[in-house]
Amino acid sequence: MPAFSKILVAYDSSPHSRRALAKAVDVAQCSQAQVGLIYAYDPVPAYLGEPYYEDAVSRAVLNGREMLKEVVAGLAEQGLTVSVNVIQGPPAEAILKVAETEGYDLIVMGSRGLSAWQGLLLGSTSQRVLQHGQIPVLIVR
Repeated sequence: MPAFSKILVAYDSSPHSRRALAKAVDVAQCSQAQVGLIYAYDPVPAYLGEPYYEDAVSRAVLNGREMLKEVVAGLAEQGLTVSVNVIQGPPAEAILKVAETEGYDLIVMGSRGLSAWQGLLLGSTSQRVLQHGQIPVLIVR
């Protein structure tokens, strides 16, 4: 049985997430694991009302899927099975929820996604996932 069968990669196209993806691919190829990509976008304020709320959500989902489209194609060319999640919400909570509900056994993510100042004020997404995750988490610099 392989060490990991399902690997979830938090991806936002930042340099850190690109390096995390590369490491996840290495692990997936060694383990013959499936790869899941997750992109979490900021919550859309409900006070926008209809139809503006639905338009904003649709645009955010479309932008996330477009960003991941190239990545998925590249991974498929390498023979990896890939799934995609574009989800609204705070990134740490979204990553943990998808990992749990979809049965992932490894989370791979970059060490940073926020600017240094935001990370100082809000706490790092990677640190939150590391502290609250129930499965192994690989943080890539």
